Amino acid sequence: MARIRISSTIVILFVMVQTGFLVFMYARYSSFMLQSEEKPSQVHILILSSWRSGSSFVGQLFSQHPSVFYLMEPAWHVWVTMYQNSAKVLHMAVRDLVRSVFLCDMSVFDAYMPWKRNLSDLFQWAVSRALCSAPACDSFQRTDITSEMACKTLCGRYPFTKVEEACKTYSHVVIKEVRFFDLKVLYPLLTDPSLNLKIIHLVRDPRAVVKSREQSVKALARDNGIVLSTNGTKVEDSKYKVMQEICRSHVQIYETATLKPPSFLKDRYLMIRFEDLVRDPLSEISEMYKFADLSLTPTLKSWVYNITHGQGPGKKKEAFKITSRDAVNVSQAWRNVLSFQKIKKIQEVCKGAINMLGYQLVDSEKEQRDLSLDLVLPRRQNQFSWSSFNPKN
Repeated sequence: MARIRISSTIVILFVMVQTGFLVFMYARYSSFMLQSEEKPSQVHILILSSWRSGSSFVGQLFSQHPSVFYLMEPAWHVWVTMYQNSAKVLHMAVRDLVRSVFLCDMSVFDAYMPWKRNLSDLFQWAVSRALCSAPACDSFQRTDITSEMACKTLCGRYPFTKVEEACKTYSHVVIKEVRFFDLKVLYPLLTDPSLNLKIIHLVRDPRAVVKSREQSVKALARDNGIVLSTNGTKVEDSKYKVMQEICRSHVQIYETATLKPPSFLKDRYLMIRFEDLVRDPLSEISEMYKFADLSLTPTLKSWVYNITHGQGPGKKKEAFKITSRDAVNVSQAWRNVLSFQKIKKIQEVCKGAINMLGYQLVDSEKEQRDLSLDLVLPRRQNQFSWSSFNPKN
């Protein structure tokens, strides 16, 4: 049998070529994996809250930032169109709309709005500074602090296509929404590689929420019916059934995010209490901005001070407006306005949320009226730490 002799030089060359090929393929694979793991260029922030919790104010803290494209409650269009369904049934439609807005795909509104439409057809469009300045509207600069009234006057007739055009020019897309009652509904968005989503969970003392809701009974009646699954019947919530569901949802969201949460929630959930915000605005806003990868500008600092240090207590006709008020007094107004009988009922249906979110129950009308008694407990900073989190536990 003939022997085939292969010189050592050929063997070495073959091994070198093979090794080089493997190194090349590994480099290509690593490059592909790094690219696939890169975060999207835009940052997506969802302000998650409930009606009358100060979420419109928090929304404005982001809306007025020159790097932010902001929309207030775009899912309003879903609920208005499909009002005979329950909030749970509408969760998926709301989630799909929110995802599309984050991706600046505004064709999602085709199912809920007239075919021919302007900026003014979008719910609460004028509270968005991004829709009142270029390229959406030529009347204001991005660095301007805009007002809802001025924007309505000057920008309403611009075409709806400007919404998508403007959205694509910002580094941050922020949505404020009150129509999610379960954090797990948002898991597909949190794991979506096309999104870089972070959640700011805004809560407020339920007793203060009820006081504020009583200023907006008729405006909330349809939404109440959707929350309680009444097949389109409006509800005034005199028995606090809606508040019970709202409180339950806050507990569920907070527990899901802090008690053995999934690993993909790491550094992507922040809970803010409205009372902390109005007591120390710049500190809380700085924390939210850091979480969102934004910086606080001198113009915004001045605006925040003015908006939280007004003289007025907040009038009924201003229930859905952002006006200059004494924010601390507004946050405590329920203690003088609501009867102790109402307070007892609210504490009964929302006791779990009041305790978990760090508020003090009152046992008498004397305690309720005594404003020297602080009912906002210090936040437990060490209640949850990612450093001690093990997803296998």
